[in-house]
Amino acid sequence: MNAPRRLEVVRILSALISIVVLTACNGASDLDKPAVPLGDFNLYHNIVVAPKVQKLPISREVSKEVLTTAIKDAIAERFDRYNGTRNYHFGVSVEGYILAPPGIPLVLAPKSIMILNLTVWDDAAGKKLTAEPHQITVFESLDQGPIVGSGYTKTAEEQLKNLSQNAAKSIESYLVKQNKAEGWFERPADAVIKRAEVASAPVVTEN
Repeated sequence: MNAPRRLEVVRILSALISIVVLTACNGASDLDKPAVPLGDFNLYHNIVVAPKVQKLPISREVSKEVLTTAIKDAIAERFDRYNGTRNYHFGVSVEGYILAPPGIPLVLAPKSIMILNLTVWDDAAGKKLTAEPHQITVFESLDQGPIVGSGYTKTAEEQLKNLSQNAAKSIESYLVKQNKAEGWFERPADAVIKRAEVASAPVVTEN
């Protein structure tokens, strides 16, 4: 990420922290229910990186390994429920986060926030479905109430797990929307056949 882009992420995080957004429920609240239909989908590669992740100074800090592992685990928790016959890959880049510290009740109750970019690959077609990375911004679930910040009631690890599960849910919602609009995971098998034919075709060389 170049310097202007990093500054833009910090600017967005700074603006979002002042917004009170009430999330109705935890992103994991539906995991005990059947998965939302997503066509012939199977998640094969689940790659999460954070090479130049940005963190506001007020945020609690976690290592990149802890950050990426939490998101990867949350994605696996949600998408391992799908067992279609066609493989797809996720490339997720964590752009920025805030893990809210204790605030001042009734005056300042910082909210935890995460920004990430998602790229989706169709393995059979050998191409990206997302022409450009799709940016997702998620807030913590405010199940402890909007006045007392989660910095008082949750550890950094608990905040990160909540954000990660909300991010996985947001990814699922985005994929469902794209599948309905563009049939991402309803594609015919001709892409698989054509790719196999190309791979098995004899190589012609000139003398």
